[in-house]
Amino acid sequence: MSLPARIETVANIATIGVAVVVSVVLIKVYLLPAPSPRRPQVLAETGVGTSLKGRVPGVDWSRNGRTLVLAVSTQCHFCKESTPFYRKLQEQVGKSLKTVAILPQSVAAAEQYLNGEGVHVDQVRQVTLGDIGIRATPTMLLVNSAGVVTKIWVGRVKPEQEQDVLTALRKG
Repeated sequence: MSLPARIETVANIATIGVAVVVSVVLIKVYLLPAPSPRRPQVLAETGVGTSLKGRVPGVDWSRNGRTLVLAVSTQCHFCKESTPFYRKLQEQVGKSLKTVAILPQSVAAAEQYLNGEGVHVDQVRQVTLGDIGIRATPTMLLVNSAGVVTKIWVGRVKPEQEQDVLTALRKG
């Protein structure tokens, strides 16, 4: 086989190789569906009967007795609108009930926010709310000494519902 024939054969093989690679890339990019990103496993929504034991670090449910958990965010305007009611709760049932605020923001930012709003709680914890099954803020959870949720209020409590919440928190 002469030199020009060999060069032509090598050039043909290289051209076919490049064409195969380009074809595979084009098929992968344009014809095959992109894999969906893996979502982290999300816990089921927190409900009455859900145990929070071990889900909120640093909270001793048995020592607290009945605990009101305020799941809020510094970024939530409904949370800000709810702060007058939280202050009212403190005045009327504050001594008979421990209060824990859980926020997705840092503890320092959360404490600054709560203090600025005049809301005083017994503990502040940073928690990714979705990781414990809370889908909306504000959410209030009444938790017993076993760490089990006994009552839930989701969203801003309307003025006509406030007395029902106060009554539920005074019981027990």
